[in-house]
Amino acid sequence: MSVKVRFAPSPTGKLHVGNVRTALVNWMFAKGQGGSFVLRIDDTDLARSTPEFEQGIEDDLTWLGMLWDERHNQSKRFDRYEEAATRLKASGRLYACYETSEELDRRRKVQLSRGLPPIYDRASLELTEAEKAAYEAEGRRPHWR
Repeated sequence: MSVKVRFAPSPTGKLHVGNVRTALVNWMFAKGQGGSFVLRIDDTDLARSTPEFEQGIEDDLTWLGMLWDERHNQSKRFDRYEEAATRLKASGRLYACYETSEELDRRRKVQLSRGLPPIYDRASLELTEAEKAAYEAEGRRPHWR
């Protein structure tokens, strides 16, 4: 079985030493194992991603000698991700959550203050259909876990 690793930078700025270190470790591991190195451009932040930064990433990796075996743009795969999410929802493997960022942050802080790791408590699994409808009537849109 061959290994496949990826480097997934966001084209929202120039590569920095941390990016290059991650790319180098992945590239060296893939090549050392006879595997493949995938460059996956994480351009899902459509407001900040630019073709110039994307080209800069490619140029920098090429200059460093870290050539990729496959290349993908994450934004061109939205349909694939939506299909997978639909299948997971239909099979009950994804569930709707309605907590706000503030509520989740408050829970994290409580757990940390008790010396516990900040792990999601899966409270949304216990919501009734009426509770879900009430949240949606308030204007809350679900996020999926």
